[in-house]
Amino acid sequence: MDRATSEHPRVQALIDRLALLSPGWDSLGLSRITRLLARLGDPQHRLPPVFHVAGTNGKGSTCAFLRAGIEAAGFRAHVYTSPHLVRFNERIRLGGRLIGDDALADLLAEVLDAAGKDEISFFEATTAAGFLAFSREPADACIVEVGLGGRLDATNVIAAPLICGIADLGHDHKAFLGSSLPGIATEKAGIAKERVPLVTQKYRSALALAVSDAAGKAGAIWLPRGEAWDSEVQNGRLRYRDAKGQLDLPLPSLPGAHQAKNAALAIAMLRHQDRLEIGAPALATAIAGARWPARLQRLPSGPLLDLLPPDSELWIDGAHNPAAATTIADYFSRMLEPERALHLVVGLLANRPAGAILRPFKSLGVRLHSVAVPGHESHDPARLAAVARRLGMEAQDFLDLRSALSSIRAGVASPPSVLIFGSLYLAGQALALNGSAPD
Repeated sequence: MDRATSEHPRVQALIDRLALLSPGWDSLGLSRITRLLARLGDPQHRLPPVFHVAGTNGKGSTCAFLRAGIEAAGFRAHVYTSPHLVRFNERIRLGGRLIGDDALADLLAEVLDAAGKDEISFFEATTAAGFLAFSREPADACIVEVGLGGRLDATNVIAAPLICGIADLGHDHKAFLGSSLPGIATEKAGIAKERVPLVTQKYRSALALAVSDAAGKAGAIWLPRGEAWDSEVQNGRLRYRDAKGQLDLPLPSLPGAHQAKNAALAIAMLRHQDRLEIGAPALATAIAGARWPARLQRLPSGPLLDLLPPDSELWIDGAHNPAAATTIADYFSRMLEPERALHLVVGLLANRPAGAILRPFKSLGVRLHSVAVPGHESHDPARLAAVARRLGMEAQDFLDLRSALSSIRAGVASPPSVLIFGSLYLAGQALALNGSAPD
């Protein structure tokens, strides 16, 4: 369940007040958010042109590329993403800047006053606050990331987005979306709207059929990769093509081969909308300059890095499902320097499949250091270490991040690469401890 704290007294008081209205568990559905937004004057109908993005993995990075492209072309963009890593304010970005504490407090107060005594979830309240802010501040575009699923996600009250996109699909949030991948695809494609372009990645046949069916029922214009557009990496460049022509672009600065796919999806969304003129130079700038914290992010300095031997590498990633873990393991299998040992500092929420997430690292000869995820129900570190040992890894459990990192310093002869991963909440704690909060 989403939660937050704030150093701003008034924001914290409102978060505490919201906790009293929360149903106490995550739930999907549009009835509560629709009722709340109606009391607030339906701000979701007065947003700048909306880019709506769903997906299991990659939707946040796609939003980062969208924002970078829009801003590189000289336009202003509002952005709504989740979860936050360090500060609650990260969820709402107004015209390129994180919302300030006073403005956030005013919006939350307005939302909670409108809710009255009705139940409202943390995500629903945050979504309402974001839409209120976006409806009042001029901008050229609004980028909205789906929180969970799509069809019943609180963001899906947007009736007429400019364009929709779906990133990679996979297993996640089985308690809400089920274990059927075609069913998950149907839920994600629930953001499709009549006569609105729906740009997607290329999926295997069963998933493509589910997306096609959902798009057809909605009357959306389905634009899948491999048909309406395509891209590939050649000779260190990203080659993109669609009906408008071909583009020769740099590779993303964000690490990982998967980011080329996310960047291409963002390019396709920008190229298949008709409100903002975004040329090749802006797209090239966006791909090279986009930033998305806690996604294969290397920390160049800070208190956590100082706990490791000199010349060590410290990486952070919020990978929290098997598909994302496979992508990260693949990156290190290709990029890890031979002389560096790889150490994993891992914390997983209790509802995550530990074995499936750790298994992709089995062949890399890693040493695992398990920790809890502070403030959240998570796998017991001792049991997580036991799962790793059954997979053939060396593993030990620790009280917290600092003790895990300190143990690495004491037990290595040469500078290692260290990856903190398994939860965006754990990644957020690492950024906070390192003084590296997103801005």
